Amino acid sequence: MVQTLRKPEIINIARREGKVTVEGLVDHFGVTPQTIRRDLSELADAGELERVHGGAILPSTTANIGYSERRDLNLAAKVDIARECAKHIPNDCSLFLNIGTTTEAVAAELMNHLGLLVVTNNVNIATILSANPDIQVVVTGGNLRRWDGGLIGELARATISQFRFDYAVIGCSAINEAGDVMDYDIQEVGISKAIISHSDKVILASDISKYDRKAPVRIGSLGDVDMFITNAPLPEASRDLCSRQNTRVVTVS
Repeated sequence: MVQTLRKPEIINIARREGKVTVEGLVDHFGVTPQTIRRDLSELADAGELERVHGGAILPSTTANIGYSERRDLNLAAKVDIARECAKHIPNDCSLFLNIGTTTEAVAAELMNHLGLLVVTNNVNIATILSANPDIQVVVTGGNLRRWDGGLIGELARATISQFRFDYAVIGCSAINEAGDVMDYDIQEVGISKAIISHSDKVILASDISKYDRKAPVRIGSLGDVDMFITNAPLPEASRDLCSRQNTRVVTVS
Protein backbone atom coordinates (compact mmCIF):
# COMPACT_ATOMS: atom_id res chain seq x y z
CA MET A 1 0.00 0.00 0.00
CA VAL A 2 1.39 3.40 -0.93
CA GLN A 3 2.18 5.89 1.82
CA THR A 4 -0.71 8.25 0.99
CA LEU A 5 -3.15 5.40 1.58
CA ARG A 6 -1.40 4.00 4.66
CA LYS A 7 -1.50 7.21 6.64
CA PRO A 8 -5.31 7.63 6.79
CA GLU A 9 -5.63 3.95 7.70
CA ILE A 10 -3.07 4.38 10.49
CA ILE A 11 -5.13 7.29 11.87
CA ASN A 12 -8.31 5.19 11.68
CA ILE A 13 -6.66 2.35 13.59
CA ALA A 14 -5.43 4.78 16.26
CA ARG A 15 -8.94 6.18 16.68
CA ARG A 16 -10.47 2.71 16.88
CA GLU A 17 -7.94 1.08 19.22
CA GLY A 18 -6.53 4.01 21.17
CA LYS A 19 -2.98 3.52 19.91
CA VAL A 20 -0.94 1.91 17.16
CA THR A 21 2.24 -0.12 17.47
CA VAL A 22 5.06 -0.50 14.99
CA GLU A 23 4.80 -4.28 15.23
CA GLY A 24 1.05 -4.28 14.67
CA LEU A 25 1.25 -1.95 11.68
CA VAL A 26 4.06 -4.00 10.13
CA ASP A 27 1.78 -7.05 10.29
CA HIS A 28 -1.23 -5.09 9.06
CA PHE A 29 0.43 -3.49 6.03
CA GLY A 30 3.18 -6.01 5.25
CA VAL A 31 5.93 -3.39 5.15
CA THR A 32 9.19 -2.96 7.05
CA PRO A 33 9.47 -1.48 10.55
CA GLN A 34 11.56 1.35 9.10
CA THR A 35 8.71 2.26 6.76
CA ILE A 36 6.18 2.33 9.60
CA ARG A 37 8.48 4.38 11.84
CA ARG A 38 8.87 6.91 9.04
CA ASP A 39 5.10 7.07 8.58
CA LEU A 40 4.58 7.61 12.32
CA SER A 41 7.25 10.29 12.48
CA GLU A 42 5.69 12.17 9.59
CA LEU A 43 2.22 11.89 11.15
CA ALA A 44 3.66 13.15 14.45
CA ASP A 45 5.35 16.08 12.70
CA ALA A 46 1.98 16.93 11.16
CA GLY A 47 0.29 16.82 14.57
CA GLU A 48 -1.87 13.84 13.66
CA LEU A 49 -0.30 11.46 16.19
CA GLU A 50 1.97 11.58 19.22
CA ARG A 51 4.92 9.18 19.29
CA VAL A 52 5.27 6.85 22.31
CA HIS A 53 7.61 3.93 22.90
CA GLY A 54 6.89 1.25 20.32
CA GLY A 55 4.23 3.16 18.41
CA ALA A 56 1.97 6.22 18.60
CA ILE A 57 -1.26 7.54 20.12
CA LEU A 58 -3.73 10.26 19.31
CA PRO A 59 -2.37 13.67 20.32
CA SER A 60 -2.74 14.67 23.97
CA THR A 61 -5.18 17.50 24.51
CA THR A 62 -7.09 19.13 27.33
CA ALA A 63 -10.31 17.61 25.94
CA ASN A 64 -11.39 14.00 25.79
CA ILE A 65 -11.95 12.23 22.47
CA GLY A 66 -15.49 11.72 21.22
CA TYR A 67 -17.81 9.51 23.25
CA SER A 68 -18.75 7.17 20.40
CA GLU A 69 -15.07 6.69 19.61
CA ARG A 70 -14.26 6.03 23.28
CA ARG A 71 -17.03 3.44 23.48
CA ASP A 72 -15.39 1.42 20.71
CA LEU A 73 -11.79 1.82 21.90
CA ASN A 74 -10.32 -1.41 23.32
CA LEU A 75 -13.81 -2.86 23.52
CA ALA A 76 -12.70 -6.45 24.13
CA ALA A 77 -10.45 -5.34 27.00
CA LYS A 78 -13.29 -3.33 28.55
CA VAL A 79 -15.57 -6.36 28.48
CA ASP A 80 -12.90 -8.54 30.12
CA ILE A 81 -12.30 -5.91 32.80
CA ALA A 82 -16.05 -5.50 33.37
CA ARG A 83 -16.57 -9.25 33.81
CA GLU A 84 -13.75 -9.41 36.34
CA CYS A 85 -15.14 -6.39 38.16
CA ALA A 86 -18.61 -7.95 38.40
CA LYS A 87 -17.08 -10.97 40.16
CA HIS A 88 -16.05 -8.73 43.05
CA ILE A 89 -19.52 -7.19 43.51
CA PRO A 90 -21.77 -9.38 45.68
CA ASN A 91 -25.54 -9.51 45.60
CA ASP A 92 -27.50 -7.39 48.10
CA CYS A 93 -25.13 -4.45 48.34
CA SER A 94 -25.09 -0.73 47.53
CA LEU A 95 -22.95 0.41 44.64
CA PHE A 96 -22.00 3.57 42.78
CA LEU A 97 -21.12 3.52 39.07
CA ASN A 98 -19.77 6.74 37.60
CA ILE A 99 -19.47 8.23 34.12
CA GLY A 100 -17.55 6.25 31.53
CA THR A 101 -17.66 3.59 28.85
CA THR A 102 -15.90 1.03 31.05
CA THR A 103 -18.39 1.51 33.88
CA GLU A 104 -21.17 1.06 31.34
CA ALA A 105 -19.61 -2.28 30.43
CA VAL A 106 -19.58 -3.15 34.16
CA ALA A 107 -23.30 -2.33 34.37
CA ALA A 108 -24.01 -4.76 31.55
CA GLU A 109 -22.13 -7.50 33.43
CA LEU A 110 -24.20 -6.87 36.59
CA MET A 111 -27.49 -7.73 34.93
CA ASN A 112 -27.71 -11.13 36.64
CA HIS A 113 -27.06 -9.75 40.12
CA LEU A 114 -29.83 -9.60 42.71
CA GLY A 115 -30.71 -7.10 45.38
CA LEU A 116 -28.42 -4.31 44.25
CA LEU A 117 -28.97 -0.65 45.00
CA VAL A 118 -27.08 1.17 42.26
CA VAL A 119 -26.62 4.93 42.36
CA THR A 120 -25.21 6.52 39.22
CA ASN A 121 -24.58 9.84 37.55
CA ASN A 122 -24.60 8.10 34.17
CA VAL A 123 -27.92 8.08 32.29
CA ASN A 124 -26.69 5.26 30.04
CA ILE A 125 -26.02 3.03 33.05
CA ALA A 126 -29.46 3.77 34.47
CA THR A 127 -31.00 2.72 31.16
CA ILE A 128 -28.97 -0.51 31.05
CA LEU A 129 -29.85 -1.56 34.61
CA SER A 130 -33.52 -0.59 34.34
CA ALA A 131 -34.10 -3.89 32.51
CA ASN A 132 -33.46 -5.85 35.74
CA PRO A 133 -36.34 -5.48 38.25
CA ASP A 134 -34.11 -6.90 41.01
CA ILE A 135 -31.79 -3.89 40.80
CA GLN A 136 -32.93 -0.61 42.34
CA VAL A 137 -31.52 2.32 40.40
CA VAL A 138 -31.08 5.86 41.75
CA VAL A 139 -29.99 8.63 39.39
CA THR A 140 -28.20 11.53 41.04
CA GLY A 141 -29.58 14.37 39.00
CA GLY A 142 -27.32 17.27 38.02
CA ASN A 143 -26.32 19.08 34.87
CA LEU A 144 -26.67 16.73 31.88
CA ARG A 145 -23.78 16.38 29.47
CA ARG A 146 -25.77 15.44 26.38
CA TRP A 147 -22.82 14.00 24.50
CA ASP A 148 -22.16 11.17 27.00
CA GLY A 149 -25.15 11.03 29.35
CA GLY A 150 -23.12 12.17 32.35
CA LEU A 151 -24.61 14.15 35.23
CA ILE A 152 -22.29 16.61 36.95
CA GLY A 153 -22.44 19.63 39.24
CA GLU A 154 -23.52 20.41 42.78
CA LEU A 155 -26.79 18.46 42.67
CA ALA A 156 -24.90 15.29 41.74
CA ARG A 157 -22.40 15.80 44.59
CA ALA A 158 -25.22 16.55 47.04
CA THR A 159 -26.96 13.30 46.14
CA ILE A 160 -23.75 11.31 46.67
CA SER A 161 -23.32 12.89 50.11
CA GLN A 162 -26.61 11.29 51.23
CA PHE A 163 -25.19 7.77 50.85
CA ARG A 164 -22.50 5.48 52.18
CA PHE A 165 -21.80 2.91 49.47
CA ASP A 166 -20.53 -0.62 50.04
CA TYR A 167 -18.73 -0.46 46.68
CA ALA A 168 -17.93 2.06 44.00
CA VAL A 169 -16.64 1.36 40.51
CA ILE A 170 -15.01 4.34 38.86
CA GLY A 171 -13.19 4.98 35.61
CA CYS A 172 -10.72 7.65 34.55
CA SER A 173 -9.24 9.22 31.43
CA ALA A 174 -5.53 8.81 32.13
CA ILE A 175 -3.02 7.37 34.60
CA ASN A 176 0.56 8.60 34.66
CA GLU A 177 3.56 6.44 35.46
CA ALA A 178 3.70 7.77 39.02
CA GLY A 179 0.21 6.40 39.61
CA ASP A 180 -1.76 9.66 39.48
CA VAL A 181 -5.33 9.08 38.28
CA MET A 182 -6.42 11.89 35.95
CA ASP A 183 -9.43 13.25 34.08
CA TYR A 184 -10.36 16.13 31.78
CA ASP A 185 -13.38 17.78 33.42
CA ILE A 186 -12.83 19.42 36.80
CA GLN A 187 -16.53 19.01 37.64
CA GLU A 188 -16.35 15.29 36.89
CA VAL A 189 -13.23 15.03 39.05
CA GLY A 190 -15.16 16.61 41.92
CA ILE A 191 -17.78 13.88 41.54
CA SER A 192 -15.13 11.15 41.52
CA LYS A 193 -13.56 12.50 44.71
CA ALA A 194 -16.97 12.55 46.42
CA ILE A 195 -17.59 8.95 45.34
CA ILE A 196 -14.27 7.82 46.79
CA SER A 197 -14.90 9.57 50.11
CA HIS A 198 -18.38 8.02 50.47
CA SER A 199 -17.52 4.41 49.58
CA ASP A 200 -16.19 1.58 51.74
CA LYS A 201 -14.44 -0.14 48.83
CA VAL A 202 -13.41 1.57 45.60
CA ILE A 203 -12.59 -0.32 42.41
CA LEU A 204 -10.86 1.49 39.56
CA ALA A 205 -11.62 -0.19 36.23
CA SER A 206 -9.40 0.96 33.38
CA ASP A 207 -7.61 -0.55 30.42
CA ILE A 208 -3.90 -0.01 29.93
CA SER A 209 -4.38 2.47 27.07
CA LYS A 210 -4.96 5.09 29.77
CA TYR A 211 -1.19 4.98 30.43
CA ASP A 212 -0.64 6.37 26.93
CA ARG A 213 -2.91 9.38 27.46
CA LYS A 214 -2.61 12.66 29.33
CA ALA A 215 -5.31 14.63 31.14
CA PRO A 216 -4.96 17.84 33.17
CA VAL A 217 -7.00 17.29 36.36
CA ARG A 218 -5.98 14.94 39.18
CA ILE A 219 -8.58 12.71 40.85
CA GLY A 220 -6.10 11.08 43.22
CA SER A 221 -3.68 8.18 43.02
CA LEU A 222 -3.83 4.42 42.64
CA GLY A 223 -3.14 4.36 46.37
CA ASP A 224 -6.58 5.91 46.98
CA VAL A 225 -8.46 2.90 45.59
CA ASP A 226 -8.78 -0.58 47.05
CA MET A 227 -8.57 -2.49 43.78
CA PHE A 228 -7.35 -1.68 40.29
CA ILE A 229 -8.62 -3.95 37.51
CA THR A 230 -6.77 -3.59 34.23
CA ASN A 231 -5.57 -5.67 31.30
CA ALA A 232 -1.77 -5.42 31.28
CA PRO A 233 1.16 -5.15 33.73
CA LEU A 234 1.64 -1.75 35.34
CA PRO A 235 4.73 0.44 34.99
CA GLU A 236 7.20 -0.17 37.80
CA ALA A 237 6.51 3.08 39.69
CA SER A 238 2.75 2.46 39.69
CA ARG A 239 3.24 -1.15 40.73
CA ASP A 240 5.43 -0.06 43.65
CA LEU A 241 2.84 2.54 44.72
CA CYS A 242 0.08 -0.06 44.75
CA SER A 243 2.26 -2.40 46.80
CA ARG A 244 3.03 0.29 49.38
CA GLN A 245 -0.61 1.43 49.66
CA ASN A 246 -2.10 -2.10 49.67
CA THR A 247 -4.03 -1.49 46.47
CA ARG A 248 -4.87 -4.87 44.99
CA VAL A 249 -4.07 -5.08 41.28
CA VAL A 250 -6.01 -7.60 39.19
CA THR A 251 -4.77 -8.08 35.63
CA VAL A 252 -7.12 -9.78 33.18
CA SER A 253 -5.75 -11.49 30.08
